[in-house]
Amino acid sequence: MEPKTPSASFSWGERTYVMGILNATPDSFSGDGVLNEETAVATAVAQAQQFIDDGADIIDIGGESTRPGSQPIPAEEELARIIPIIRAVRQSVDAVISVDTYRAVVAEAALAAGANWVNDVWGLRMDAAMAPLIARERCPIVVMHNRSQPKDVAQAERLGGRYVGVEYDDLITDIIRELQVSLDLARSAGVADEQIIIDPGIGFGKTVTQNVRLLDQLDRFKEMGFPILIGPSRKSFIGYTLNLPPDARMEGTAATVAIGIDRGADIVRVHDVKAMVRVARMTDRIVRQ
Repeated sequence: MEPKTPSASFSWGERTYVMGILNATPDSFSGDGVLNEETAVATAVAQAQQFIDDGADIIDIGGESTRPGSQPIPAEEELARIIPIIRAVRQSVDAVISVDTYRAVVAEAALAAGANWVNDVWGLRMDAAMAPLIARERCPIVVMHNRSQPKDVAQAERLGGRYVGVEYDDLITDIIRELQVSLDLARSAGVADEQIIIDPGIGFGKTVTQNVRLLDQLDRFKEMGFPILIGPSRKSFIGYTLNLPPDARMEGTAATVAIGIDRGADIVRVHDVKAMVRVARMTDRIVRQ
């Protein structure tokens, strides 16, 4: 089988790539979900096209919220939310499409519908069938670090959920070690290193302070030898630092994107594509001379 190569060429290290978030959910923490049974597909296609017009390189489509404290949904509901959208975006928009799912059955259907990548927030550890699927399909896979546990979530009405009391012996060393488990799962299933992108999991099972430290020390993940994706956009560590709700976190997100790129991020996953493309391009001009 030929690899599912994206329609765009990715030359890691030459510039930062921007992934636009398209949430096919009614309960996105950022309030940008497009799910409405009558208009979801049309809204999603329009949003995807706008993202591409604004400079996005990848559209990340997800059907299950991963905000702190969110509840899983059945695979059937996730499929019903995202497959019509993926098909429509594939037919209407010249875009690299990533599917945000940790379920192999959903990933398989999404790839068949036109997705190019899989973005697994549980790093191949939640569904034993995921790694063999990725090996068989030969598609890019984002493996993310995740220590999310419902017991560690604290909620605030204005600022939303955050993780508290999560303990690491050594934050970066522990994340690298746990990401290595995902890499071992991938390799043992036959996934090639060239398919793998790592995500240290900003916002997933980490406190506000830990997220800040992770971003500051992102360059340590370069030693793993894979492209790095970060997803700081509108996250609670920004909100709790600035005392701002999700819809007022653009400037905070811009700071995290710029610092992330300086520390070695290859892909930034964001909600506010137009603004963050400009931040990425300016930061690239400074740090990738």
